[in-house]
Formats: sequence, structure tokens, C-alpha cells
Amino acid sequence: MDEEDGADHEEHDALYVLTAVLLTPAQFPSVLGNDYPEACAALGLEPFEEGYGLVLGQDGTGARWTVATEDVTLVACAIAAWDCGMEYDLSPDERTVAAALPGWPLALAVAAPGLPTPHDPEPDDETGPALSPPDTEHWGPAQRRLGADEIALQWAVWRARVDEDVEFVAPSGAPQGGLRRVLDEARGYLRQPPPPGRVRSAFAAPGARTLRVDGPDWSLVARTDDIAFVLLDDEPGEILPVGRGEELPALLEALDGIALRPTA
Repeated sequence: MDEEDGADHEEHDALYVLTAVLLTPAQFPSVLGNDYPEACAALGLEPFEEGYGLVLGQDGTGARWTVATEDVTLVACAIAAWDCGMEYDLSPDERTVAAALPGWPLALAVAAPGLPTPHDPEPDDETGPALSPPDTEHWGPAQRRLGADEIALQWAVWRARVDEDVEFVAPSGAPQGGLRRVLDEARGYLRQPPPPGRVRSAFAAPGARTLRVDGPDWSLVARTDDIAFVLLDDEPGEILPVGRGEELPALLEALDGIALRPTA
């Protein structure tokens, strides 16, 4: 291979980073699964306790690639810097790369400037089929989890809607059989710990946490000092607000006690 060919090969192999996300027991793209092992399985990765950083980008031909690195701290620092509007050169050491996967597991609306339109690389027996984002066009587990993500991010907005024109559902004696089942299954997590990532906790306000709890066909979003919202696979587009009453506060506090929390 002459020098020019070598330069072209290196350019094609280079990854032009577009974004990155964490894939750890306490913090992972919920759209990929109800828990951390499910999210890892969607990418064909082993659910190691330390987790991964996922770097999404394009090679020199414009092909989509996802690099899973074991250097979680590096990816976390990059994400924090970008969130603050700062530049950060995210270049994982090859020795920390656990897998280079064709395609993207998440939908991106951006592309690297000066490169061809993002596309999946040619099929390869070694890398397997290209990753693609879960179907969120129709109501189902992926869209249900995205809905729960949105409520957690926009808690004040959704809470205000409840105050305006939505009736609370009492935790005890609830008419919705699905809702009663969700609360019972969530309570069951206190007796038998669920897979990592089923119960997660994040800072909400001084003295309060935002809880995210998922089951096989349901998601619950709550604040430990407030109410809860439940989404069900068999209730398309419905968001059920659960009032505090006598049962919910103790349940939320107990779930927060077993929840995984981001390290930063």
C-alpha cells in the first residue's frame, strides 16, 4: 500500500463523532430496553457492571458506526463538557474499545459536515446486521419508555396539566386493573430485586428525587415528594396520574432506597 492509499484508508477508518451516550446500570437510553441488561442485549453487548460509553459517528464514507468503549469516565466527561457548550475531543483509546458496531441504535437528526449522507455500511459477516433505532412510530414498549422519559424531563409541565384538568387516581381501590397491577409489581421489587436499571433515581430538588421504575409492559415516573405517572403498553397514549394518598409516599421512598443512582 503506497502512502496515498494509506492516507485514504486512514480517512475512511476515522470516526467523525456526532454524539455520545452512557450505557450503565444507572443511566442508559430507555428506548433500548426496560433495564440495563435488555439495553445491552439490544446492542449485543455483555451487561458488565461498569457499563459502557457509546460513541455515535460516521466514517470517512459517511457510514454510520457506534463504538462501545469501556472508558465510561471519558464519555461522561465529554457529555458534561458538551452540555456546558464546551469543546471536547472524544477519542477513545483503541485498547478500551469493546465493539465497533455498524449503524446507530438511536435516531439522530445530525450529520458530519463534508461527508456523504449518513447510511449503513455494507453488510459484513464479522460485524453482523446494522443497528437501527427501535420503532417509535406506533405505541409500544419503546414509545411508552420515551413517553416516560419526556415526563421526567418536563415534570413541571406535566404536573401543571394534572392540576388543571386531570383527575387523580387513588392508589388503593383503583378502578384500572392495570394500574393496581403496576403498583403491586413495583412493590414486588422491594421483596425480590429486579434486573439492574429497572429502578433508577435522579436528583429533582433539595430533599426530593425523580424515580423511574419500569416493568415488562409499564413505566412509572414519580417524584418522592409528589405524585406518580403510569404508562401502560395496553393503554396507548394514556398517562395515568396517581395521587399520593396513604400508599404512594411510603412506596416511593422504599423504591428510592433500592434505586440505582448516576455516579455524577
